[in-house]
Amino acid sequence: MKKLNILLVEDNAGDIILTKEALEERKMVGHLEIAKNGLIAIEYLDDILTSNSQNLPDLILLDINLPKKNGQEVLIHIKSNENLRHIPVIMLTTSSSEKDIISSYKHYANCYITKPVNIEEFSKTIEKIEDFWVNVAQLPNHKN
Repeated sequence: MKKLNILLVEDNAGDIILTKEALEERKMVGHLEIAKNGLIAIEYLDDILTSNSQNLPDLILLDINLPKKNGQEVLIHIKSNENLRHIPVIMLTTSSSEKDIISSYKHYANCYITKPVNIEEFSKTIEKIEDFWVNVAQLPNHKN
């Protein structure tokens, strides 16, 4: 099974733990980087580009309601940068607002998922993310 380098952009400690455990249970993660606000996520990605590192994430899980820079601002930053826009961004958020959904797709999110509140359902959601992004979708090899 291919392992992914994932950037999780999430400020809620409970959601970080839950997501991390669900990802580890699925054994789909090669490396998990956690950014606790939008500004840290942008700086992390920009630092990778500045250093010419080949450690860009394969997948980004992005919350919307974040401090410093919200998820929409982070999404716009990613999708407006030609060196980052190829990275699939999954909006993984508690918001089910139609405005947030429309805005996310308008700014080229690859997927929008409302986080289930039930732990078992959340784990199933992560399993479906893995099934699609690891077993079905063909991701670009940006490490060349």
